Amino acid sequence: MKILVLGATGATGLLIVRQALAQGHSVVALVRSKAKAEAVGLVDVDLVEGDATDETALARAIAGCDAVISSLGTAMSPFREVTTLSTATRALVNVMTAQKVLRLVCITGLGAGDSRSHGGFFFDRVFLPLLLRKVYDDKNRQEDIVRASTLDWTIVRPTVLNNQPARGNIRALTDLSTVHGGSIARADVAEFVVQQLATDAWLRKAPLITW
Repeated sequence: MKILVLGATGATGLLIVRQALAQGHSVVALVRSKAKAEAVGLVDVDLVEGDATDETALARAIAGCDAVISSLGTAMSPFREVTTLSTATRALVNVMTAQKVLRLVCITGLGAGDSRSHGGFFFDRVFLPLLLRKVYDDKNRQEDIVRASTLDWTIVRPTVLNNQPARGNIRALTDLSTVHGGSIARADVAEFVVQQLATDAWLRKAPLITW
């Protein structure tokens, strides 16, 4: 399968690319700078320069692809409005629909949508409202755009990310009644996300994944 990965130069995105290659897929990465992408170790992939919010760039990158993984992220922004995630996702959905590329796996996070208030006391009462509120407002818009599309989507919501080695014992949940925080390795997220390309188990669902 040929996959377009957005956010491929990020810490999780790099692992997604490596996992996809390990599973035998070919990968296209839309990046702002080929030089930066190569410098952070993005190799053995087709690099296309452009902005993820630009439909023309997305159309160039997605040509010939079978699926898209979006691991786009954005920095904390306590005061300024954040629109990058929703703007890029709207552009992506438009291009995927036009080119009839239907499979989308999109990473958001614990605290988005109906996973809000399941992050534990510090995350729910301090970290999210004071530092991440505007980011998560945009993640919510991003999820709404994906859900409203006609694509074959899966939204993946990891708990707090860490850089520990993969454990492989991921729990994927939509019943969050017992969830009050948690963490997961980026490597485990990458494996789970790439696995979704070969299964419909979480089609049009938004599982929270954690250890």
